[in-house]
Amino acid sequence: MIGLDFGTTNSAAALCGPDGEVRFALHDTPGGERSATFRSVLHFPTERPPLGIAPTAWAGPRALAAYLDEGGGRLLQSLKSHLASRTLRETFVHGHRFELEDLLAVILRELRLAAMAQLGDPGSAVLLGRPVHFVRSEESASGAAAEADAFAEGRLIEAARRAGFSHIEVEFEPVAAAAEVEARLERDELVLIADFGGGTSDFCLIRLGPEQRRLADRRASVVAVAGVTRAGDALDGRIVRAQVAPALGLGREGLSAEGHALPFPRWVYASLERWEDLSLLAEPRRLDALHRLVQHEERKARTEGDRTHRFLESIVYLVENDLGHLLAREVERTKVALSTEGSATLRFDALPRRLRGTFGREAFETWIAPEIELLDGALDDLLARGGIGAGAVDRVFLTGGSSLVPRVRALFTERFGAERIASGGELTSVASGLARLAARHEGAAQS
Repeated sequence: MIGLDFGTTNSAAALCGPDGEVRFALHDTPGGERSATFRSVLHFPTERPPLGIAPTAWAGPRALAAYLDEGGGRLLQSLKSHLASRTLRETFVHGHRFELEDLLAVILRELRLAAMAQLGDPGSAVLLGRPVHFVRSEESASGAAAEADAFAEGRLIEAARRAGFSHIEVEFEPVAAAAEVEARLERDELVLIADFGGGTSDFCLIRLGPEQRRLADRRASVVAVAGVTRAGDALDGRIVRAQVAPALGLGREGLSAEGHALPFPRWVYASLERWEDLSLLAEPRRLDALHRLVQHEERKARTEGDRTHRFLESIVYLVENDLGHLLAREVERTKVALSTEGSATLRFDALPRRLRGTFGREAFETWIAPEIELLDGALDDLLARGGIGAGAVDRVFLTGGSSLVPRVRALFTERFGAERIASGGELTSVASGLARLAARHEGAAQS
């Protein structure tokens, strides 16, 4: 049984051998290197296939390479963030219908085949990671979040079936990360695991150590779990709102058909902030609405000399040329730079209206204050569920890309003290832990 961490941004698959060694399936990157992480993206080429033939999508590093080589096509990212949404069931590519489960299955199948080829043919059994709460589950009607999470988990399992897995089990991602931490402990401890992905931030209080490993049933080891559907993508979204959206017209006014001054539609800029929504702007009805707005502003420019249509023109260009991923990479690069530098410059010259802006870490931390407040509240919830205070926690383990953001890290050092903070394996600890848990599940089944 392999452990498979299907992430919003990155995924990974691993197998734990009888000797306790974890090995990862490796993937070629566009830069010619080998990596344990697999970018969770799909690319459909611009060229239509022959009539009656469904278009073929590339996944992961090959998708990025094809996208960059072609300079176009349709790139889909952050697909995991749609799992809890009952409104997004399918999309059409070159006239062919694809359910969300079909798209996810392409990524999961690539990971399965790589594991089979490199890890000694582990078969078709998998232990899948899942967040405590899926993105958008909190948007469900009151009291329905648990139902939305179950719905999302069911879709993830169905996608795994379509990818060729026949035996599928599921575990919380922070519990999986805990298994990786436990492999290095020499005494029992109460550990807080904080796993920051692209779409969700998940927390787990769990008792770990040599004595706990001897227990046949580890369910009692888990003291409490909590989570919020805000993570790395949401931090990127704050940069988009503060730097990108204003440069593309947010807050400016256009004219309605009746001649009234109205702000540019907010839904356009909201879609820029959430990478999983950006590709939805390419839907015919939304793209048609954008074109009508541009045409209206062009008429206004001819009569009044106003150039506000250039802002919307850049958004249409971004959508029609599928440049969302390149913009996302630049925003992410800027965010990562702020983890080590006091300021960073965002540059994106691929649009008619070029984007340039320099800002400091202090400004960034002001923008992400709502996310920090949510994380702080989730920690309160976790400790309350566990019935303990911060002083009872022996160790805090931070993992996931956003754990490297200084303000996120500071939230934990302020509560627990720097001496109790540990980190590592930011992009692979969940997959490694899933592989260890999968080996235990497999051993228990054989015995």
